[in-house]
Amino acid sequence: MTEGKLLVKEKDVVVPGEVLASGMSYLPGNGTYRLNDNIMANRLGLLVIDGKVLKSLPLAGRYLPRKYDVIIGKVIDILMSGWRLEINSPYSAVLPLKDASFAYIPKGADLTRYFELEDYAVVKITNVTSQNLVDVTCKGPGLHKIKGGRIIYVNTNKVPRIIGKKGSMVSMIKRATDCKVIVGQNGIAWISGEPEMEVITVNAIKMIEEHSHISGLTDKIKEYLEKATGRKIEFNAEPAEIGEEVRAEETVEADSNGSGHEY
Repeated sequence: MTEGKLLVKEKDVVVPGEVLASGMSYLPGNGTYRLNDNIMANRLGLLVIDGKVLKSLPLAGRYLPRKYDVIIGKVIDILMSGWRLEINSPYSAVLPLKDASFAYIPKGADLTRYFELEDYAVVKITNVTSQNLVDVTCKGPGLHKIKGGRIIYVNTNKVPRIIGKKGSMVSMIKRATDCKVIVGQNGIAWISGEPEMEVITVNAIKMIEEHSHISGLTDKIKEYLEKATGRKIEFNAEPAEIGEEVRAEETVEADSNGSGHEY
């Protein structure tokens, strides 16, 4: 069989073992493989057609740390040399003393003055070793200890959709609710604003997470926000303030000044 035939559509949810295309006109990409004349899915995912290449983007799975990712972590242990953070991953991260603050932290200092157990912080991954030892820093634009607000967890594979192209989706939510929103690339998000607006923001994010595979999602979220807030939204895409040096399609939204100051 040489003539190719596509058996699924873009953005279809595909399952392991499903035949996506027959013939040799299409090529397997991430999440797919060739078996004789067929291209098959090898995981539960969302089908993406990139020219003649078929890819399956995962719909589930925990975060795997990558250098330069901007994430949100929770302090779970205080060490002699810094703090250990839970980062929604099979692996924890370490925030060393030298990367915790621009201020000098003397040896033997009471580290709870800087970060206590259960504190959250916006940090950037500086190193991931072959043994999956992860180092992070809290020194840089948009990086800081989190105060107040609420923390939610989202599917890490839906983070780019929640943020939107150049931060467009999360910017629309922020304008509609006047909430501060940071979405870490590890699927942990922080929301801070008026309580009723925080609830609307959480609902909007959960809607995006649930319906990330459908077309016209931006209009659906805009309609929800206008109805929930009673405000008319003039939608103009705004770039994300930080994270553009990481990946254009997977940015992290921060405060508009991008200064890294605590909110």
